[in-house]
Amino acid sequence: MAESLPVGGFPAFLSSHKTLFIVLWISAFGSVFLWQRDIVGVGFSVFGKAGPGRSMSGSRPFEFNITDFGGVGDGVTDDTAAFERAISAISKLGKRGGGQLNVPPGKWLTAPFNLTSHMTLFLAEDAEILGIQDEKRWPLMPPLPSYGYGREHRGPRYGSLIHGQNLEDVVITGHNGSINGQGQSWWTKYRQKLLNHTRGPLVQIMWSNDIVISNITLRDSPFWTFHPYDCKNVTVRNVTILAPVFGAPNTDGIDPDSCEDVVIEDCYISVGDDAIAIKSGWDQYGIVYGRPSRNILIRNLIVRSMVSAGVSIGSEMSGGVSNVTVENVTVWSSRRAVRIKTAVGRGGYVRHITYRNLTFDDAQVGIVIKTDYNEHPDMDFDKNAFPILENISFTGIHGQRVHVPVRIHGSEEIPVRNVTFRDMNVGITYKKKHIFQCAFVQGRVIGTIFPAPCENLDIYDEEERPVKLSTAQNVTDIDYGV
Repeated sequence: MAESLPVGGFPAFLSSHKTLFIVLWISAFGSVFLWQRDIVGVGFSVFGKAGPGRSMSGSRPFEFNITDFGGVGDGVTDDTAAFERAISAISKLGKRGGGQLNVPPGKWLTAPFNLTSHMTLFLAEDAEILGIQDEKRWPLMPPLPSYGYGREHRGPRYGSLIHGQNLEDVVITGHNGSINGQGQSWWTKYRQKLLNHTRGPLVQIMWSNDIVISNITLRDSPFWTFHPYDCKNVTVRNVTILAPVFGAPNTDGIDPDSCEDVVIEDCYISVGDDAIAIKSGWDQYGIVYGRPSRNILIRNLIVRSMVSAGVSIGSEMSGGVSNVTVENVTVWSSRRAVRIKTAVGRGGYVRHITYRNLTFDDAQVGIVIKTDYNEHPDMDFDKNAFPILENISFTGIHGQRVHVPVRIHGSEEIPVRNVTFRDMNVGITYKKKHIFQCAFVQGRVIGTIFPAPCENLDIYDEEERPVKLSTAQNVTDIDYGV
């Protein structure tokens, strides 16, 4: 798994969910509401902002400044050629350790450009890379092989603002400088059906190894924000990702897709779709491509999604997802907190998933497993390709102001097996029946949890001795009207 350094952004005292609430209100709420009052202003970092005048010197043997290649940084001049010339120079230094491209304070307007191996892109404080809004300047690329089609349209898709393929040893970092996709025009054209191709991500790295993104802000992506695709050893640390919580369609924060050995830690994400969505291909195309997402650690995050979920798996998971740990995560003011979503035709599997020390604050639904998420690239999917959902555990789940703490909606074709709940206490918004909802689920509860579990689950005491075994695993108690 990708190297995991000691956590600096979350001290030990944050293990208390009550203390985490206090941190949430003080640091996140105030800053986010200020940002949302002026969404075109400068981003913020929950984890601190670099002081003025800090050195951009890095560990590469060669360093360059974007101004050395003709960059202007006034927010009006097109600096695309400067980025291209600088990266071309660095590409010749791979055997000598590579190079670092420093982007000083300023607004650096650019069309999409490609990174190279053994490169560090360093954004100083108050440096902002701006994506050109004219879609004619964004190159078209073939559909992802595990998706078959563009996610929104058949045929080619737009590339990302910052792109890379078949790379190794790439770092994007800085003193909380930002990459701004200026997605507002893309969102408007998408809603008005004026685009003929799938929108592009803000940053997309494909078929690459040893990728690090740290200490920057990513904001207002046209589509998914950071999309590592079929990569190994990816680290995202101390990154702020922002988009309007409404009106910014499909602006997922981080979407590891058919990736292996991933660490995402110490981040703040507030976007217009899933804060994190782990994927691995779509229906028959993902099954044939056959690259799972596995060995993923997600920890020490504060996330928000008023449209979708804080942390999702799927729905495109046809290559399989396994060995995922989500821990020490607070989800606030969200439609759903954590979710697994799939459907008939996906095939694949979701297994060995661990959720630990989660805090939900003001969520419509806390835990969701959904097996009828029926979006397909075409109608040629295999009607007998049933995904496998098994070995999923929830430990240390706390929260307040949650409408429905649990909704596990398995089906006869896609039952949910071996689910475990332990140490759960989620305060509910109002007292009604059907707030711990289940259908076609087998699993157990260890000890006492609140709210009381559905009758589908076995009950064990704290010493894991059976108290009451369920005879109603296939009972359906799903109520979407709650």
